[in-house]
Amino acid sequence: MAASTNSFLVGNQTQIPSFKPKPISQSFLHLTKPSTVTLTSTRTKPVSIRCASTTVGSEPRVINFAAGPAALPENVLLKAQSELYNWRGSGMSVMEMSHRGKEFLSIIQKAESDLRQLLQIPSEYSVLFLQGGATTQFAALPLNLCKPDDPVDYVVTGSWGDKAFKEAQKYCNPKVVWSGKSEKYTKVPSFDGFEQNPHAKYLHICANETIHGVEFKDYPVPKNPNGVLIADMSSNFCSKPMDVSKFGVIYAGAQKNVGPSGVTIVIIRKDLIGNARDVTPVMLDYKIHDENSSLYNTPPCFGIYMCGLVFDDLLAQGGLKEVEKKNQRKAKILYDAIDESRGFFRCPVEKSVRSLMNVPFTLEKSELEAEFIKEAAKEKMVQLKGHRSVGGMRASIYNAMPLAGVEKLVGFMKEFQARHA
Repeated sequence: MAASTNSFLVGNQTQIPSFKPKPISQSFLHLTKPSTVTLTSTRTKPVSIRCASTTVGSEPRVINFAAGPAALPENVLLKAQSELYNWRGSGMSVMEMSHRGKEFLSIIQKAESDLRQLLQIPSEYSVLFLQGGATTQFAALPLNLCKPDDPVDYVVTGSWGDKAFKEAQKYCNPKVVWSGKSEKYTKVPSFDGFEQNPHAKYLHICANETIHGVEFKDYPVPKNPNGVLIADMSSNFCSKPMDVSKFGVIYAGAQKNVGPSGVTIVIIRKDLIGNARDVTPVMLDYKIHDENSSLYNTPPCFGIYMCGLVFDDLLAQGGLKEVEKKNQRKAKILYDAIDESRGFFRCPVEKSVRSLMNVPFTLEKSELEAEFIKEAAKEKMVQLKGHRSVGGMRASIYNAMPLAGVEKLVGFMKEFQARHA
């Protein structure tokens, strides 16, 4: 990143930089050289503070393979930049708006409308924009949907499913009906391969395990005809079409595929709302948020605005069918490179359930993994280090990852192999 350095004084002559927003047509995140105004201070000793004026637009952005918070679409970032200072003539930034004002109401209502269109969400489902991450929902679900002694079933295909189960133990009577832990979370069970409790209030799955790269390609049906399927979809939310009507609740942190961190989206069938226990904290009660249209307290306004821009962008791409095609193409290129490396690179996940979003892989010569990550960073490919619990590498290739980014990674992998095989 190119940077020129300016300094200003804090003392008798204090110079405060004032920035003018640049239109979208100019370089992305280009900050102009600050002009200054002079204020009088009672301090007698000047202190020099160096301040970098940076230009990002003249330098290529890194290719960001982070698992979350993750890369956002560049055109979405540019749109947000153009509206940051003065949102559509309102005279204020989204970050300054009252969440009860007409301006923000239009933002959150359009975000919900576009999400409903993307996922074809039936009218009998509510959409909630919440906070606390998907992890907070691990507790909210049993508190809203069952009593302390009610049985519930969990299919554990990775770390997040396991954490959801452990949190549920505090609030109900959960049972792990299948776990992939003994095989290091590399598989998804056949749906007749686990025994459900016929009285379970719900069956919980993590649709895509971010850490281990395991993804459900189809979904089980609860054995209890009155039970519901619940899915944590944090890391494959809006990556492909899905039938929402198969689920009682879908929940997802936004920071992987649809926005910045700070927003949690819950899609819940309306008849499941209103049964929270008396001890349920008000901020975990779905009825409170539903009755107040996600505005019971101050929501993550700017995060919801960013999600809305992403939803609009996904619709402009042709919807989730087109998005899925792009994701399938990117994943195939990367998995093919791994499988065709004659064992130099390895993906431990069973091929039929490999994630389109998170691709974990290792090197045959594990001592080269640190060098691989270091050299990739020199080529502007970052956040390839695997999760601390599993090691190796992981490339997260969410919706915003361009095909060119995956192609560059594959080219680097082949060149690295040629030098070290």
